[in-house]
Amino acid sequence: MSEEITRIEDIRGNPSGIRRVGVLTSGGDAPGMNAAVRAVVRACITRGIECVGIRRGWNGLINSDFVVMHGQEVSHILSRGGTVLYTARSEEFMTEEGRRHAVRTCRLLGLDAVIAIGGDGTFRGGLELSRLGVPVVGIPATIDNDVGCSNYTIGFDTACNTAITCVDRLRDTMSSHERCSLVEVMGRRAGFLALYVGISVGATAVLLPERDLDFERDLIEPIRQARLVGNTHFMVVVAEGVCMDRKMGEEIKTTFDLGAKVQEAIGIKPTVTVLGHLQRGGKPSARDREVASRMGYCAVRAIAEGRPNVIIGTSAGKIVEHPIEDALQMNKSVQMERYEVLEALQNRVPRG
Repeated sequence: MSEEITRIEDIRGNPSGIRRVGVLTSGGDAPGMNAAVRAVVRACITRGIECVGIRRGWNGLINSDFVVMHGQEVSHILSRGGTVLYTARSEEFMTEEGRRHAVRTCRLLGLDAVIAIGGDGTFRGGLELSRLGVPVVGIPATIDNDVGCSNYTIGFDTACNTAITCVDRLRDTMSSHERCSLVEVMGRRAGFLALYVGISVGATAVLLPERDLDFERDLIEPIRQARLVGNTHFMVVVAEGVCMDRKMGEEIKTTFDLGAKVQEAIGIKPTVTVLGHLQRGGKPSARDREVASRMGYCAVRAIAEGRPNVIIGTSAGKIVEHPIEDALQMNKSVQMERYEVLEALQNRVPRG
């Protein structure tokens, strides 16, 4: 047998004898989820495994909300944003009775394993399900890029591109009116999105949840320095968690409150723009489509080859697998050398 034929048989093999797999999307939607679903369905077909789509996340597993998926159903979803399986957060699944109901649904449908696409909350649910005897494989998809066991999560690149496009357009009007703009991007506990966008748009300042905020040092002084060298408009990128989850005093609870404090400090009234759920939508980028496709394929491969209860991730550009329990203990921090790059490239008065 030739080496090429052997390679193809390895791709199509199903040594574990898996017959039917469920796939669901849970938590916040992210561009590229559909590409991952497509990859799971197609990879299952290649290995002779039936694929059942579970709609509305863990709620769907509890309520037996499903659809049998064939190749044709996923033929035109690669480029679509959102998720064709819908998504929801399930309080019922957080209870023991809810999870046991989900197990009964798995047994009723004859599911040998479940592939869950989402973030940490999705994976914690998957861990509990696996402890009840249902094999689970997780695929990280969240625009915050805050899953500790993976260098990259599906949706991050598209969200960054969306935010960058919005900021670029906003800058046109800010410069025309010589204004200061505070742009809030998503990131309650993680500043990956804010820092990436901030560097990419040449922001005057970027505020992150991971960095203790010094109002004068991190916000007012960069604006002042930019004005001293001749700038008349200023772009500040703020991760939503900076105001939501920080003890900044009773007067600072939102980015709008932060804008009011800027006006009080230096007499400039900023325009506040909250990008919100705009960042979740749109056609996934090439990177998100490609990574989602690889992760979906590798999730099915892990199940077919007898390696369940793992989370698929990336490390140095390669696909890796981590046991779910280990993965949920892993942390990932913002690379602060990128913040150094941001500060070094800000427009400042020359020293000396």
